[in-house]
Amino acid sequence: MSRILSREIQNKTVVSEEGKMFGKVLDVTADLQTGELVNMVVEPTKYVQTHFENLVSDENGRILLPFSSVQAVGDFVLINEKDVI
Repeated sequence: MSRILSREIQNKTVVSEEGKMFGKVLDVTADLQTGELVNMVVEPTKYVQTHFENLVSDENGRILLPFSSVQAVGDFVLINEKDVI
């Protein structure tokens, strides 16, 4: 995947290749040494909260999705669900 700036994905909807809506990107975390994006901080949908209880979340209930799961960025952030769960 080509380089992506964090501001390019903020506020975009995260959708899996299987068509499941995971939520909206609120922020990203990065490795300060390399500048590599590590996780997306996502406000989850009710569907994800109900069906994916095993996802890592922060103290505010926002889920952390590994940036390595991102397949494409366009109107949506497309992720590979298998890389998340």
